[in-house]
Amino acid sequence: MAKKDINTVMESMSDWSGYRGMSRFSEAQIAGALELINNTMRYPKHVHDFQMAEAITSTDFPHVFGTIVDREMLARYKIDKPDWETYTKIGTVSNFNQHTRHRMVGLNKILPQVSEKGEYLVAKTADTQYTRQVFKRGRQFDISWEALVDDGMGAFDDVPQQFAEAAINTEAWQVASLIAAAAGPNPLLFGAPITDVDGVNVTNLGTLPLTLLNLQTTLGNMMAQTDRNGHPLRIRGVHLVTDSMLEMDARSIITSTEKMWTQVAAGGAAPYPTTNIMPQMGIQWHANDWLPYIDTTSSATTWYLFADLGQGASIGFDRLRGHEIPEIVMKASDKVSSTGGASSPFDGDFKTDNIFYRVRIVGGGNYLDPRFAYAQVG
Repeated sequence: MAKKDINTVMESMSDWSGYRGMSRFSEAQIAGALELINNTMRYPKHVHDFQMAEAITSTDFPHVFGTIVDREMLARYKIDKPDWETYTKIGTVSNFNQHTRHRMVGLNKILPQVSEKGEYLVAKTADTQYTRQVFKRGRQFDISWEALVDDGMGAFDDVPQQFAEAAINTEAWQVASLIAAAAGPNPLLFGAPITDVDGVNVTNLGTLPLTLLNLQTTLGNMMAQTDRNGHPLRIRGVHLVTDSMLEMDARSIITSTEKMWTQVAAGGAAPYPTTNIMPQMGIQWHANDWLPYIDTTSSATTWYLFADLGQGASIGFDRLRGHEIPEIVMKASDKVSSTGGASSPFDGDFKTDNIFYRVRIVGGGNYLDPRFAYAQVG
């Protein structure tokens, strides 16, 4: 890694808050460790190997290196802006208990007329509750002491990226699992009909293939959805979600400025162009590559519509407050020298000499209002 690349890494991690046990390290110490690990000074191999061996046995280096691994993972994690967050309500919860998300029903009724000196009447309302809960997920990674000695720190080169991608993939899989199941759209969210938590039957599942006409029909079905009081939801902005197999069809439908229709006259059929209004509808298309991984039956022909979050949400994803990002920890060595001195974490554990890292994320998906989503199994 060149000097300018190290500076780039340091800048990308500038807002990392760190953990209390690692806050004592200065940016200069962290940058110096990065330079040593990546041998930016281009020392001969035997010189660099000696410097690395000396650093690994020092008291602070394992902790500085842990800070570097955590920062690099965070930088990679933050670069990836999840596409699913555009149609999933994101929140946080304070603990692992099951929580309820409340929604007052009835406050949006048509306001009654009040006569002169008349009394303002109290609206009849109902409290709708959605449940939400988070769970922890993680994995342990270990490397042998021999591999560390033979390869210096090269054995750790891709650990931060692998941990970050594991966290990114896990969250994406959790959200896609809310949408799809092995046999198609998840029956906990989609049905013909499905019963919402407030007891109202909602139809948001069909069998139409993805075409311009069928997209118009489905948009109309979503716009016709009503709340518990029978009032229109006025859904306009939507997100079209498919797997990559339907990308060409989706893009051609929502971006083409013209569509063709055929007029049959005495002289024979003749095609005529007319304006395609889909580009004016503000529809955003998203590819969810985890859908075919989960839906092994109909993913290649199934497509979904989700309302823009400003209008309402059908699914949500929560993270544990204070632990919104992945966390990496290193296992301290459980062995001591014959004189009683503590060992470096890079000396490995007592039984196997292995060096252990662990990554953890905390999150969970939840279902909200099915009126703000529609699925079509083409």
